[in-house]
Amino acid sequence: MVVKIKDLKIEYCIGGESFAVLDIPSWEVNEHEQVAISGPSGSGKSTLLNVIAGLLPSKKGSVQICGRELAGTGEAERDHFRAENVAYIFQTFNLLQGYTALENVLLGATFSSQKTDRGQAKKLLERVGLKSRLRHYPSEMSIGEQQRVAIARALVKKPGLILADEPTGSLDPHHAGEVIRLLREACSENGCALVTVSHEASIVASFDIRVDFLKLNRACDMAGGGQ
Repeated sequence: MVVKIKDLKIEYCIGGESFAVLDIPSWEVNEHEQVAISGPSGSGKSTLLNVIAGLLPSKKGSVQICGRELAGTGEAERDHFRAENVAYIFQTFNLLQGYTALENVLLGATFSSQKTDRGQAKKLLERVGLKSRLRHYPSEMSIGEQQRVAIARALVKKPGLILADEPTGSLDPHHAGEVIRLLREACSENGCALVTVSHEASIVASFDIRVDFLKLNRACDMAGGGQ
């Protein structure tokens, strides 16, 4: 089991009043599964990814990721765990502007215990169609090319789980479909489970396992199904 969530609750306090953001009774993702989560903006999808990645602490409920319980752990412990087991593809890519495509990919494995493999990084960039862009900086690449760099960076440390937050949000439909195809194929080849969030119906429909976040997250009912 790559993701196993039980009775997860995340609340924010605003003006002395608590607001539920996540209330998930139970949810699981098995090894090698590829899952697409759909739901309206503001429903808590990105918050869930942040909890799974260990970026956001969970104080109520159980969050087991790749066999490790993250609930109740400290920030340093979660950071170390994420570096070894989870890769996150952010909607904004988070590429370092002063580094080339190859250097950005190599940085993906910097904080894990695995030895950084320059040859593997090159192969991954070639795999996503960037063989001629190894020494280019993000500012010299298109949005689609930057997204491919982010995918290669996520794969280089061979994580058990990849999280992708709106990975095609900045792409036109043609390139969006191409990027998702590359991401899914690369995950299959590398044995990674994939959990992606998307607003695009065509992207979600391409996955065999689809999750309606409004049904998964009981906090959406309490908030009227959206914001």
